[in-house]
Amino acid sequence: MTKAVNQQTEQISLAKTLSNKDVLALGFGAMIGFGWVVLTKGWLLDAGPGGASLAFLVGGIIMAFVGLVYAELTSAMPKAGGAHNFILRARGPHGAFIGSWGFIGGYVTIIAFEAVAVPNTIEYIWPNINHVPFWTIAGFEVHLTWALIGVVTAIVLTWINIRGTKVAGMVQTFVVLFLLLVGIMLITGAFTGGEARNLEPLFTPGVTGFFAVMIAVPFLFVGFDVIPQSAEEANVPPRQVGRLVVISVIMATLWYIMVIFASVLGLSGEQLVNSHLATADAVFNMFNSQAAANILIAGGLAGILTTWNSLLIGASRMIYALSRTGMLPKRLAKLHPVYKTPVNALLMLGAISAVAPFFGSAMLDWLVESGSPMIVITYMLVSVSFVILRRREPQMPRPLRVGGKGRGGELIGWFAIILTIALLIQYLPGMPAQLSWQPWVIFLAWWVAGAFFYYRLPRGIRAGEDVEERLIRAVQERERQRITSARVEKH
Repeated sequence: MTKAVNQQTEQISLAKTLSNKDVLALGFGAMIGFGWVVLTKGWLLDAGPGGASLAFLVGGIIMAFVGLVYAELTSAMPKAGGAHNFILRARGPHGAFIGSWGFIGGYVTIIAFEAVAVPNTIEYIWPNINHVPFWTIAGFEVHLTWALIGVVTAIVLTWINIRGTKVAGMVQTFVVLFLLLVGIMLITGAFTGGEARNLEPLFTPGVTGFFAVMIAVPFLFVGFDVIPQSAEEANVPPRQVGRLVVISVIMATLWYIMVIFASVLGLSGEQLVNSHLATADAVFNMFNSQAAANILIAGGLAGILTTWNSLLIGASRMIYALSRTGMLPKRLAKLHPVYKTPVNALLMLGAISAVAPFFGSAMLDWLVESGSPMIVITYMLVSVSFVILRRREPQMPRPLRVGGKGRGGELIGWFAIILTIALLIQYLPGMPAQLSWQPWVIFLAWWVAGAFFYYRLPRGIRAGEDVEERLIRAVQERERQRITSARVEKH
């Protein structure tokens, strides 16, 4: 193979720099974004503390089944791209593209969400940040100074990620530790300043509220899948990487339930209705201190940064995986010559992050609702791939084999399939948690864009053990032919 072809295909290994705690911090930190600060009021009003907690418990169980599936597959295929590699081996390039494109879409919506959430958070602490009005979108007036806060944050996080996963992992671990301290403050406030009578009513009548909370669960739990995306860079045994997936899901479930009960204990019914940010206002009441509330908001900001940072890692590795197998333009597989990070993929995601704040905060709900079904589609395809590989390749090395070698493991896969399909159905028209038309527009626009790349996929390459190698060889052959043709034309 010529040197030129090797340079074009960019097949350079990602650096193994992530430790055990770095991997766990990436997964858990990605799931603890800003939703626990801005969405808690809606959860409590819709379903009550008991109903909202039940929704997260059910959602956590669903994600735990999916997490078990991911755990086994990650231990068997610890490569950058995670779900892309699992589906590629089980279903071939076409199935892998659908699953990967859905995941990238979900990640992009969350990254955009976090870019808008940063100035929203800063505005709570420093209200007078709005200067130089631009335009109004869906009733929200966008100001230049407000948007620039999100832009600067996007630039800094992109730069950190280009510098290397180890640097990003260190930042992640530090911020997650701060988040855990905020969690301890919440629990302390609930015990010392909370009122048990605020728990009534524990459940809001009807199932609509339960499903209204459930609709956000896939969006809020996105993050454990960052662990498989970055598995190629983990300096951790494959079996342990798989276990960390499940541990991160359990930690996130407990976090959200803790936040729900701590918040409601600090607010009466009337205070909850009139609250702007329920969790922060509850902390203010429990400690009778604006400084304590501001620390909570700082924790929310930390949550934004952990999620944003994690998903930049996860999305860029997924784009890198698609690009190196010829499913996306090859320039997106370029690695930084020094830091060995997918620099072009990160720059593209950074650009999306920098543009998002100029659309204002009205987009927040639409992004949550459009990204959730994209992510669930990928979860379902990964679960299907798990069952296929259990049947077709029972002897495939699996350092972590969930449910043993018998039917128990396959049963876990079937549970994951059924539960993700049930989750997907709830978004459809006529269901209690149906989406409004704006999220469907974003959802459909993303898949229309994906159709352009789907119909350019190589044909005749079937699923199997060496499907990735065959795809890479196909990319290299096309590049060799292009170089040869260019030389012939030149002479």
